[in-house]
Amino acid sequence: MAVMHSRYDVPEERNSHEVLPNKLGITDLKSIYKVEFEGFLKAQYILLEQLHTRTKFDTKYIQNIHHLALADVYDFAGQLRHVNMTKGGFLFPTAKFLPSILHQFEEKVLLNLPHIYSDKEELIYDIAKVHAELLFIHPFREANGRVARVLANLMAVKQGYDFLGFYKITQRQFQQYIFAVQSAAEENYEPMFKLIKSIF
Repeated sequence: MAVMHSRYDVPEERNSHEVLPNKLGITDLKSIYKVEFEGFLKAQYILLEQLHTRTKFDTKYIQNIHHLALADVYDFAGQLRHVNMTKGGFLFPTAKFLPSILHQFEEKVLLNLPHIYSDKEELIYDIAKVHAELLFIHPFREANGRVARVLANLMAVKQGYDFLGFYKITQRQFQQYIFAVQSAAEENYEPMFKLIKSIF
């Protein structure tokens, strides 16, 4: 969960001089980064303690990751965003369609994930697919990247593997990461599969 500076990293949806209104009254970036980081460490620890072979990674689970991590910081923790968002000319799905889009994501992808994988490549592909789709959908006002990374880690740990090495992604590779997320719009997961495989 190392900090990477990019448009898909925490905090993804604010510019470099903006701190979102928060419960703690924090106004400086360094302090808000710290409490967010601590929140995600806590959430990941809790979810690891609860993880078992029948854990279901559905949309409710994803919203719970966000809520566990940020409930002490933001009023919108665990809630879908109500604002439309763009990054570098790339438009994320319109906010009013998010419930429908997430329902489709759950039905087509999340609920079809097997509880046990006999093939490592299939696991990596599914992690890549979920990761790319979740970042493309961008369901939250803040911290989509970190939620997606926690979920990827939990998917790996559930099958007996270690956390993914997201910290290994270089600045050069990060352009590939952005392209891989955008490719999810066309249901092309091969770019993300290659990237996830390289850090698995």
